Amino acid sequence: MTAEDYLIGQVLLIDKPLHWTSFQVVNKLRWEIRRAFNIKKIKVGHAGTLDPLATGLLVICTGKMTKNIDSFQAQIKEYTGTIVLGSTTPSYDLETEVDQNYPTAHITESLIHDATQQFIGEISQFPPVFSALKKDGKRLYEFARAGEAVDIPSRQVHISEFEITHIDNLEVHFRAVCSKGTYIRSLANDFGKALNSGAHLSALRRTKIGDFEVSQAVSVEDFIKALPSE
Repeated sequence: MTAEDYLIGQVLLIDKPLHWTSFQVVNKLRWEIRRAFNIKKIKVGHAGTLDPLATGLLVICTGKMTKNIDSFQAQIKEYTGTIVLGSTTPSYDLETEVDQNYPTAHITESLIHDATQQFIGEISQFPPVFSALKKDGKRLYEFARAGEAVDIPSRQVHISEFEITHIDNLEVHFRAVCSKGTYIRSLANDFGKALNSGAHLSALRRTKIGDFEVSQAVSVEDFIKALPSE
């Protein structure tokens, strides 16, 4: 791959590491491409954010391919992950501490499988207050971290598949296929309510965006190793 290739435009499939923000991945790749080819300026962007506590597929575009980011973002996405039953967190995942515990003795495997049906098709979902969505020019997580209450409107999203793949006591492993704008953290929180309990997301991995699969992706480290060295 040459400097010209990256400037004309490439689609890079990256397996995002745990604890990195999607923005950090983009910044790192931009810096490394500029360094490797001595390029002063190049556009680099991602087609859909992953939370820091999620891993998996990031579609990253360079150069003129950044014009296609919106069309990539609109593609159907697939995730796998783990929902922990019996407790909630303010962020709906492990970014924040457990704030409330709920009874779970009534929850059976058949109840868990049956509850998934409530989330198939077009559903109304409230985004987590700990998210990067903007309201009045501020990120929602800024309000949340300041302890300020904020009114968040619900949004319509589409979930075409929600499959329970394994149940290990209070840990429910799943696979979900959904539209752009779906928050899997919100799905986990709502799933707990559907079971007359509470729940939060403990692990999340994006496995597909449209026809792109995480099995085709490379780590940030391997991408950098493949670049020309000085």
